[in-house]
Amino acid sequence: MKTSKNLFSVFILLLLFRCSSEKIANNTLFIAPSGNDNWSGKLAEPNNNETDGPFATFQKAQETIRELKKMGKLPADGVTVYVRGGNYSISKTIKFTTEDSGEENAPITWCSYNDEKPVFSGGVAISGFMKICDAEVLKRIEKTYHDSILVCDPARAGLKPKELTFHRRKPLAMELFFNDEAMTIARYPNEGWLKITDVPQFGTELIHKGDLPHTRFGIPVGRHYGRFTYESDRPERWHKTEDIWMHGYWSWDWSDIYNKIENIDAVKKEIYPAAPYSGYGYTKGQRFYFLNVLEELDSPGEYYINRKTGKLYFWPPENINEGEVTVSILEEPLLVLENTSYVNIEAITFECSRTTAVKIIGGNSNKIAGCVFRNLGNVAVIIDGGENNGIISCDIYGTASGGIHLTGGDRKTLTPANNYAENNHIYNFGRVFRTYSPAISMNGVGNRLSHNHIHDSPHAGVLFGGNEHILEFNEVHDIAKETGDVGAFYIGRNWTCRGNIIRYNYFHHLFGPGLHGVRAVYLDDFSSGTTIFGNVFYKAGRAAFIGGGRDNIIENNIFVECDPSIQVDARGLSWAKNYFNKSSKLHVSTLFDGMDAVNFSQPPYSEKYPELLTLYDDDPAMPKNNKIIRNVSFGGRFIDLYDKLNFEIVEVTDNLIGDPVLLRGSLESDQSDNFQIFQYGHVETMENMKGNKFLKENPGFEDIAKEKFQLNDKSPAYELGFKKIPVEKIGLYNDEYRTQMTRMTLIYTDKKINLNKNKEK
Repeated sequence: MKTSKNLFSVFILLLLFRCSSEKIANNTLFIAPSGNDNWSGKLAEPNNNETDGPFATFQKAQETIRELKKMGKLPADGVTVYVRGGNYSISKTIKFTTEDSGEENAPITWCSYNDEKPVFSGGVAISGFMKICDAEVLKRIEKTYHDSILVCDPARAGLKPKELTFHRRKPLAMELFFNDEAMTIARYPNEGWLKITDVPQFGTELIHKGDLPHTRFGIPVGRHYGRFTYESDRPERWHKTEDIWMHGYWSWDWSDIYNKIENIDAVKKEIYPAAPYSGYGYTKGQRFYFLNVLEELDSPGEYYINRKTGKLYFWPPENINEGEVTVSILEEPLLVLENTSYVNIEAITFECSRTTAVKIIGGNSNKIAGCVFRNLGNVAVIIDGGENNGIISCDIYGTASGGIHLTGGDRKTLTPANNYAENNHIYNFGRVFRTYSPAISMNGVGNRLSHNHIHDSPHAGVLFGGNEHILEFNEVHDIAKETGDVGAFYIGRNWTCRGNIIRYNYFHHLFGPGLHGVRAVYLDDFSSGTTIFGNVFYKAGRAAFIGGGRDNIIENNIFVECDPSIQVDARGLSWAKNYFNKSSKLHVSTLFDGMDAVNFSQPPYSEKYPELLTLYDDDPAMPKNNKIIRNVSFGGRFIDLYDKLNFEIVEVTDNLIGDPVLLRGSLESDQSDNFQIFQYGHVETMENMKGNKFLKENPGFEDIAKEKFQLNDKSPAYELGFKKIPVEKIGLYNDEYRTQMTRMTLIYTDKKINLNKNKEK
C-alpha cells in the first residue's frame, strides 16, 4: 500500500512536470548562434543528437509567433523569446509590424537568457593587418612611426569603404572600433584646436554677408569671401591635400560643422573650404582642426582610410593580436518596430550601425529595457509617436550623435502620448556631431523624462519642446564641456510650449568654455509657461535662466555656488527686438508663426492657456509674470537682471539668500560688460528685495563639503514656506534590469565611481 502511494506520488509529480514543461515550451522560444531554423526553437541548446534545439535567427522566431497568432494559439500570458549570448551579425534591419504585436496581458518579449550577453552588431570584424611595405605611403608617414602603424585591405572581406561624409541625416561613413572603443580619424592637432587668424574681407565673390546685427572685430559675424588664414607650418609637410577635412566651431560656440577642403595655400597660409560652406560663415578667432590626413597618423588609436584604394591604416592602442578590430557596415537601423504594441526588447546590446540602432514608430506600450547601446553612427533610439512607448534602464554611450529622440502626442489638440525615458545612463555621447546631439531630445505633448543620469558631452543634455512634459529626478553634470551658450535642459523660441515641469533634478559641475557659458535650465528666446521646482543646482553656471519669456515660475529650488543662481532678461527690448518689429528687414517671425501653428485663439489653447489671448496686447516683448519665490541661494551670486529689468517687473519674494553678491544688473543686454554689481549689505538693493530673507551663515545644509544639500529641520527656509526636496530619489535606481549602480551619487554617499569605465549590467 505504501509502495502504491509512493508510485502514485511519483506519477503526479511527473504529470505536473510534464504540464509545466509543456507550458514552458508553449510560452518560450530560443535563438542561439549555434541554432538551426529547422529545429523547433523550444530548447535552450541543441540536444545530444543535434536533432532539435534553438532557432538561429530572429526571423524564424518571428514567423513562429505570427503563425501562433493566426491559429489563435497565442498563450494567455504571451511569448518570451530568449536570445542566447553571442554575437549576431545583422546585415538587414529586423522589422516588426502589427503582426508581431502582443496584447496587454500577453506581451511578446525578446530578451537575453539568464546573464548571457547577446550582441546585435551592424559591424564586421576584420583582420589581416601587416606592416606597411608601400614606399610611397611610408614617405608620407614619419619614420619613427613606421613599425607602429599597420595596414589591411578590407576588400578581402568584401568591404569597400565609401566616401567620407558627415551628414546628420544620412548614414555616417564607415568607422573603426578596437575592443569596443571608437578610434580616431588621423587629425592635427591630436588634441585641442587651431584658430582662424583672419578672414580676408575682399575677393571675387561674397559667399556669406554675415549674421547681422552681430559683429566681431568690426565685421558682421561669419562674413567671408571663401577663404580664411591660419597659423601653422604643419600643412607644408602634407604630400596630398585631397579628401582632407576640417571640423570647427566656425562662427558660434554652439554650432560645429565638418567642412571638406578645396585647397590649401601653404605659403600664404590660406584655406579655401569646399562647398557646401559653413552655414554661419567663418569668423576670426574661432577654432578648428584638420582630419583625415595620412601624414598626421602619429599616435595610438588613430586610423586613416584611403577611399580610392580601400586600404586601412591603423595604429592600434594595444597589441592587435590580443584585441578585436571592427568596422561599422550596416547603413540602416538594427531593429524597427512599426505600429507594434506590447512588444518588449530586453537586455540586448546593440552596436555598430552607421545610423540609429532601434526605432519605434507609432504603436502602443512597447518597451526597451535593460539594453546597452554603443558605438553607433547616430542616436541610439528613436521613439516616434504612439502612446506609452518607452526606454527604461538602458546604458547608452559612444554614439556619434545623441542618445534618445522621443516624440509623441498631438500639439494641436494637446493630446498626451505618455511616452517616457526612465532610469537610463547616457554618457560620452555627441562623439562626432558635437552640437545639438543631446542625451535626450523630446517633443510633442505629455511625455516624461525621469531618473536618468546624463554626463560627459560637448553640448546639451536635454533639448525639448512641446507641452505638458515632466522632467524629474534626473542627475546631470559635466555637459557643455566644449561649447557655449548652451543649457543642460534647453527649450526656446515658442510662446505656446507651456505647462512643462522641471522638478527634483540635480544639476552640478557645469562649465561651458565657449562664449556665454552654460546654463542648467535654459528657457531661451521667450520660452514661457515653464515651472522649475524643487531642483538642486551646485556649481551649475548660470543655473536658472529666463531669456525674455513670461509666465515662468522658479520656486523651491536650492542654488549653491552658482554664477548666478537666476538670470532674467528683457531681450525683446534690446538685441532681440527684431522678433517684434514686423517692419524691419531683420524681422524674425518665429514666435508669431508658432502661435498660428496651434490656433492659439481657439480651444484647446484658448481654454488651457487663456493668457495667450491677451499676449499681443500686453507688451509681448516684456518678460511679465515671472515669479522667483521660496528658493534658497548660497555662496554665489543670487540674481542677474538685464535690459532695464527691475523688481517691479519680476516678482522676487520669500527667497532665503546667503550669497555674497545679491545682484548684477545692466541697462543693456548680458552681452555687454557695462553692468553693476551689488554686494550683500547694499542698502538700496536690500530695500528693493525686502520681501526676502538674508543670512550670511549656512542655511542648514547637511554637509556642503560632501555635497549633501538636504536642509535640516531648523533651516529658516521653512519659515518662508520652503518644502523639502526628495533628494534621495534623484538619479538612477535598481530594478530588475539595472542591478548595479553606475551613477555618481554625490549628494547621497561619499563613494565616487570611475566615470571613464564603461559599465554594463
